[in-house]
Amino acid sequence: MKIQTLNNIRFENIIKTDNTFSKHFHNTYTVGLTHDGIFKSINRNSASLSYKNSTRVINPGEVHSGNSNSWKYTNFYPTIELMSEIYEQIYFEKKIPEFSSHIINDITLYSFLSKFFVSVYSNSNKMQIEITLIEALSYLIKNYMSKNKDYEPIFNNMKTIKNSIDFIMDNLDTNITLDELAMSVNLSKYHFLRVFKNSIGLTPHQFILSQRLEKAKDFIAKGISLNETAFYVGFSDQSHFIRNFKKIYGYVPSKLKNSSNYILYK
Repeated sequence: MKIQTLNNIRFENIIKTDNTFSKHFHNTYTVGLTHDGIFKSINRNSASLSYKNSTRVINPGEVHSGNSNSWKYTNFYPTIELMSEIYEQIYFEKKIPEFSSHIINDITLYSFLSKFFVSVYSNSNKMQIEITLIEALSYLIKNYMSKNKDYEPIFNNMKTIKNSIDFIMDNLDTNITLDELAMSVNLSKYHFLRVFKNSIGLTPHQFILSQRLEKAKDFIAKGISLNETAFYVGFSDQSHFIRNFKKIYGYVPSKLKNSSNYILYK
């Protein structure tokens, strides 16, 4: 079966990190393997330890953070569209799978995902990559999906702040003000801050920062310089961009230029 939505999926492979990761989220799922070391992951305000040969799964929009100790890992970021496509091919309905298990100790799942990652990083033929992808994600969905929900873009159900989120996404490269965001939903700044953080789990500033850095990954993967990337995503200078990037992801953005560390699948 042909997977239509594998293109532009991001992969990262980090040999060793000893860093703290600030609160952030992704618009995609995160599916990652711990190959060595320890990662203390804080997800849905609950702390879990990820050891060697374990799998991490984070749903889109879930705020997470953590810290690492000699952590060697591989992550990839399947989109809602990709996960929904695999789900539909299994169950013949269009739904979005959700996972309540955050750290999964299942050597079969680890092996399936390892095989998939090796096929991607070794640039295997597309059929082999798709076969290993389907094996891994179908196993994950069939064994660890806790529930499903109707297909819709992330944050669409948050009607109170939907306009402010749309405003942020349309103006990431500009100096967005709190006044503008509060006005977009007809709330005072005080009430807007409270509603936004209760809904998202991040302050507006943290949300904007997270989205700028996610967008920056794609620019860097396309060969755009760090200085230009910083400008395109709204940072005042390159050093400010690098400092915030490392604070969120635990490594400097220049690592993304090495294809053994980072791939934007085509």
